[in-house]
Amino acid sequence: MIKIRLRRTGAKKQPSYRIVVADARAPRDGKYIDMVGHYNPLTEPATIHVDADKAAKWVQQGAQMTETVERLFAKAGVLEQVRPPKAKAE
Repeated sequence: MIKIRLRRTGAKKQPSYRIVVADARAPRDGKYIDMVGHYNPLTEPATIHVDADKAAKWVQQGAQMTETVERLFAKAGVLEQVRPPKAKAE
C-alpha cells in the first residue's frame, strides 16, 4: 500500500517535515517514492507548501493520505483539488 505521509527532517528540537509518497512498510524517515511538499510547524503561522498536481496524481493512482496529511491539505486549501468531493448516492 502506498501512503502520503510526513517524513521528519531538521535538527533536534527543531522539526520540519517533508510530505512524501512512500510504501506503508518503509520506516518513517526511510526511503520514499516522491516528495509532494513540505511543512514547518515552527514558523508563525506554520508554513505548508504542497504541489497539488503531484498529490492529486498519486491519490488517483491509489495512494492513501494519513490523517495528519489530510488535515494539513485542508489547512493549505488543497484538499478539494487533491480529492474531489464524492458524488451523493441517491
